Amino acid sequence: MTIKRILEEKGRDVVTLTPSVTLAEVAQVLSEKRIGAIILVEDNGRLAGIVSERDIVRVVAARGPDVLTQLVKEAMTPKVVTVREDMSIDEAMRLMTEKRFRHLPVVDETEQLVGFVSIGDVVKRKISEAEAEASMMRDYINTN
Repeated sequence: MTIKRILEEKGRDVVTLTPSVTLAEVAQVLSEKRIGAIILVEDNGRLAGIVSERDIVRVVAARGPDVLTQLVKEAMTPKVVTVREDMSIDEAMRLMTEKRFRHLPVVDETEQLVGFVSIGDVVKRKISEAEAEASMMRDYINTN
């Protein structure tokens, strides 16, 4: 099973903002959309960074609430790890575990953003696979 399958099921819509927004604006969008991270893109569509709820909490804890008026670059991760659609779900889970992050932007061969997956998306798919396999095993046992 691949990342492409997850995107086919959940959709390819990705919430993005530009690096010129404030941390307060990012927090508002995260809350409104009920999501955990936002991809930041330049005007030309290239990835500029990623910012998560955790990033905002860390910078507020370190510098106080006034930091929310500053640009998102104060909290974003500028070097974004991306994946391609042909990556297996197992590889994605391993990468997320090793690197200790919960969100993966998906890009095509031209590095354009084509989707976004979270650890929740990956785990949900793995659970579905395990349930389907268990069901097939029960059916096999019951018919023999």
